[in-house]
Amino acid sequence: MTSVKEIPTKLVAELRARTGAGMMDCKSALQECGGDLDKAVDILRKKGAAKAEKRAGREASEGWIGSYVHHDGSVAVLVELNSETDFVARTDDFKALAKEIAVHVAATKPLAVRIEDLPADVVERERRVYESQVAEQKKPENMRAKIVDGMMKKFYEENVLLEQKFVKDDKRSVGDLVKELSGKTGEKVEVRRFVRFELGGN
Repeated sequence: MTSVKEIPTKLVAELRARTGAGMMDCKSALQECGGDLDKAVDILRKKGAAKAEKRAGREASEGWIGSYVHHDGSVAVLVELNSETDFVARTDDFKALAKEIAVHVAATKPLAVRIEDLPADVVERERRVYESQVAEQKKPENMRAKIVDGMMKKFYEENVLLEQKFVKDDKRSVGDLVKELSGKTGEKVEVRRFVRFELGGN
């Protein structure tokens, strides 16, 4: 196992830039995985996610509305990103994430923020379609439910904001970005809602 002293400062700094975690946490994560930067990122994400889960019960009533208007004026998005304090909501990182999510929504057209926000009839319709497809493919009975669940997971990843892969980094979901900022700020951070306007749309 690589010791803390053998971890180059440059590597620690790079990990800190990528995750926003503290220096000692970065050193510890790099030590844990023998200096593998990608593995260290995963370790810090898991720790950040765990901390974020503990903050889930807190109320996030402050925030910032991020906006994006496409250069030709054909698409516009507003996103409400919430935090626990006005102090965090006014930071550059917080405003930047609100803006990044607005750009993401413009590109991906999500149907809802969270899985539970999807209309029940939409979920039911998708599930019925997948069940019919699986039945037509003559898949074994005992495998069908699992296959349909897998298809539903893909549907959520394509249509639910927090489940979608971030357009600028497909190794992370939008939900991961929110958890990372929560880990960095020590506050509950959540996307409350978004609205997307498209010229000529409904």
